[in-house]
Amino acid sequence: MTSIGQMRNPDAAGVFRAATKVAEILPMTPLLPVEHAGQIFWLKAECLQPVGAFKIRGAWHRLTDVDAADYPGGVVAVSSGNHAQGVAWAAKRLGLPAAIVMPRDAPAIKLERTRELGAEVVLYDRMTEDREAIGRALSEERGAAYVHAFADPWVIEGQGSAGIEIAQQLGRQPGRIVVCCGGGGLTAGLALACPDAEVVPVEPEGWDDVARSIASGTIQRVIDNPPPTACDALQTLATQPVNFNVIRRRCSYGLSVTPAEVEDAQRFAFSRLRLVLEPGGAVALAAVLAGKVAADEDTVVIASGGNTDAASFARVLAGN
Repeated sequence: MTSIGQMRNPDAAGVFRAATKVAEILPMTPLLPVEHAGQIFWLKAECLQPVGAFKIRGAWHRLTDVDAADYPGGVVAVSSGNHAQGVAWAAKRLGLPAAIVMPRDAPAIKLERTRELGAEVVLYDRMTEDREAIGRALSEERGAAYVHAFADPWVIEGQGSAGIEIAQQLGRQPGRIVVCCGGGGLTAGLALACPDAEVVPVEPEGWDDVARSIASGTIQRVIDNPPPTACDALQTLATQPVNFNVIRRRCSYGLSVTPAEVEDAQRFAFSRLRLVLEPGGAVALAAVLAGKVAADEDTVVIASGGNTDAASFARVLAGN
C-alpha cells in the first residue's frame, strides 16, 4: 500500500494498473453508437456507473492504495457530489470511515446519496468559505487521508481507466475524445490512456479556465464573478499543475458551451439514448451537437455523470 502523502506524476503505467483494479469490481460502461447530422460517433455512458458518474474510478484506485494503518481517521474529500459518492462508495466497500465536505447548495440528490453510502457530510458555504482549507484541516484533525477530487496522480490514473476500456471496446484507440472538464482529472487521465487521440476538454460558458489555460500556456483561473451555471460538477476555479502538466502537452484547445446547448444535449440523450445526464455530464455531448467539434466514427464523447434530481430534469425536458 502507498501512503497518500507521497506525490508523484501520473503515468500510463498507473492508468493500466488502475484499469486492472477497476475491471475486477465493475463491468465496462456501454460505448453506444450515436447518429447525428449524418454522422456516427460513440458515446461512453459513464452516467451508468453505480454512483452515477466516472468518479468511482479514481476513488477506487486512490483508496485501494491507502494504507489504513497510517490513517486511523479514514478519508476526507471535498466535492459537490460526484467525487463525494465515488469516495463514499469506495470507502464503504473497504471499511474506511469517510467525511465529505460538500457545498450547502449541492443538488439534494447528491447530498442524499452520499449520506446513503455511509459518509459523513460536512457542509460549507461555496461563496464565503474555502472548501480545500476546510477539508485539509479536517483530515489533519482526524488523522485521515485527504483525497483530492482531481489534483491527485492516483485519481487522474483512475479516471483514465475509462480510456483503456474505450480502446478495448473499439479495438483501437479513438482519434478524438471529447470530454467534460472541471478540474481536469478525467481530461488528463484520458490523455495518458490514449496517447494517439486528440483530447478536447469542454467546460460551461464562463467557467472555461482550462481552455484559457491551454491557449495561454499557463494556468488561468475562472473569471471574476462567473455566471451562474447548472453544471455544479464543473465549478472548479482553476486546474492544478499535476493536471495541467499532462493537459498542456496533449490538448491543443478547449471549448465552452452555453446553458441552452447543455439542455439541448440533456434532451437529446434522453429522447435518443434513454440516458439521464446531469448538466455537467452533458457538456461534451453539447459541444458535438452544437457543431463546435467534429464527430465521426473515430470520435468518442464522454457522458460523465447523471446525478440530477427529478424536478430539475423534468424542467429541462419540458424546455422550461
